[in-house]
Amino acid sequence: MRDSRYTPYDGSDPLAPPVDLRDALEAIGNDVMSGSSPRHALRELLRRGTGNMRGLDDLAMKAAKRRREMLQRSNLDGTLEEVRKLLDRAVLEERKALARALDDDARFAEMQLAELPGSTAKAVQELSDYEWRSSEARAEYDKIRDLLGRELLDQRFAGMKQALENASDEDRQRTADMLDDLNNLLDAHAQGTDTQEQFDEFMDRHGEFFPDNPTNVEELLDSLAARAAAAQRLRNSLTPDQRAELDALSQQAFGSPSLLDQLGRLDQHLQSARPGEDWEGSERFRGEQGMGLGEGTAALQEIAELEELGDQLAQQHAGAQLDDIDLDALARHLGDEAAADVKTLAELEKALQQQGFLDKGADGQWRLSPKAMRRLGESALRDVAGSLSGRRGERDTRKAGAMGEPTGASREWAFGDTEPWDVTRTITNAVLRQPGAIPVRLQVSDVEVSETEQRAQAVVALLVDTSFSMVMEGRWVPMKRTALALNHLVSTRFRGDDLQLIGFGRNARTLTASELAGLDGAYEQGTNLHHALMLAGRHLRRNPNAQPVVLIVTDGEPTAHLEPDGYAHFDYPPSMRTLGLTIKELDLLARLGAQVTFFRLGDDPGLARFVDRMARRAGGRVVAPDLDGLGAAVVSDYMRLRRK
Repeated sequence: MRDSRYTPYDGSDPLAPPVDLRDALEAIGNDVMSGSSPRHALRELLRRGTGNMRGLDDLAMKAAKRRREMLQRSNLDGTLEEVRKLLDRAVLEERKALARALDDDARFAEMQLAELPGSTAKAVQELSDYEWRSSEARAEYDKIRDLLGRELLDQRFAGMKQALENASDEDRQRTADMLDDLNNLLDAHAQGTDTQEQFDEFMDRHGEFFPDNPTNVEELLDSLAARAAAAQRLRNSLTPDQRAELDALSQQAFGSPSLLDQLGRLDQHLQSARPGEDWEGSERFRGEQGMGLGEGTAALQEIAELEELGDQLAQQHAGAQLDDIDLDALARHLGDEAAADVKTLAELEKALQQQGFLDKGADGQWRLSPKAMRRLGESALRDVAGSLSGRRGERDTRKAGAMGEPTGASREWAFGDTEPWDVTRTITNAVLRQPGAIPVRLQVSDVEVSETEQRAQAVVALLVDTSFSMVMEGRWVPMKRTALALNHLVSTRFRGDDLQLIGFGRNARTLTASELAGLDGAYEQGTNLHHALMLAGRHLRRNPNAQPVVLIVTDGEPTAHLEPDGYAHFDYPPSMRTLGLTIKELDLLARLGAQVTFFRLGDDPGLARFVDRMARRAGGRVVAPDLDGLGAAVVSDYMRLRRK
């Protein structure tokens, strides 16, 4: 029996496809080739997401939308409205009772009720000493004091409004005792004289008031300060009239100012212990749904958490990591699916590193690993092959020209062989090694490959224009993908060929595939084809017995040349000296027997005339592909030239 392992459901889709590293790596590769660093490209991928999962930007937008909806849906008049309703009911019931009475005192009371001020707080205060004749009216008025007390407590301790509804005097006394003990504990903590035993004793007596179960005074302060700061932000968000009304009403909480005194003392402790909380902020609620003090405090606390989540999801601060995101808060506010999306993004980030697609260089900077470069080259070549498959009936370049014609003989496989297996001989060897064994198990020593005719070796120089215009005209990434595709084809299918990548802007230099992929756009003018042809000539001379092939990708006339002292001289329009030196190097390549192809990008008439004359002089040809067909054109021409 297989062992089964059960874990809590995390909200993710159990039938969702696994993380697709190929798509992720291709997206990162495209960003790197566009000029981003690998680390920044990974950050961008996590922000954008992929086809199967939302990115951090989508989640941040969802958090911002929820915050906006809360502000547009609600207002902070809830407690005042509720008090006003209770006051109106109390006055109405009292007037009914007075209307049935015939004594002069009843008439005086009616006048007193008629003269009540328009301010709810002042009306409640004036009625604090009123002798109620209606028991129903007195009950409604007492509800005001009870409501205010519960609301004030609910601001500091979530759930107290409901917990103390219809509470007995004993319950209220227990709450008062808790506040007194809490302030004494915080007094001792401020003086540095508190002990863990004192905290444990406090929790044994009053732990029911703290459902998050703090384990020490510091955790208790963290929990209380976050909500108290939200309560202060609620106060800051009130209009001056609302603030004055609620301040006056608060004096009537539970019919005694003692509660307000205890809460004020608590707030002083919390502000002193946690000055880093947002005690000065405010929000503007514009909706129609009224919220009470406790509900408004909870809303402001949630808004603060949404803002913090937005900052975490933005990943803008130095050293930001996905581990910084509070998944519990994310699930609480945006749902389990949002937390599952972040987990998937974190798994993607770790998988790219653990599977060797990203590594750190000696300088500590992230870079694409050789394994990642092979994958990018494979992807680029696959795209090229797709383009070639519909061009004039040519075969897929992943198979075309990979070997010569079979000779009919076979030999033992050796490391590096790319010939196809001789399946009959391979299976026969395995059977003879273990006669009668079922199933037949292969070993490396059993493998034989089909011998093919010897292929001609080619020495190839791919010259790619890296000047300013290539960046500005959007030819930068197609050029890089073309080079990666050809590099991958040569390194995997034609290992005997020697390919060198040469980039030329104001100066020319040889590049590895990874260096070319990460090459930043050079924002300086100059197309030094002269220098690039010099480097190509050196490469061809190192392989005198190979078939020389030179492929040139450019979008501009030569505007720079290399002086004998190594200085790159720039002229625009191209000077006769620049053109003469460039043609001289091309003539030297022609004498070596190089097959030259120019890939002209763009429709510049001057460039067209120049490359046509250069191609005729060298006995080569000109191809003018669009950007989407550049890779297919270069690879196809390489295949054509090496078959000659």
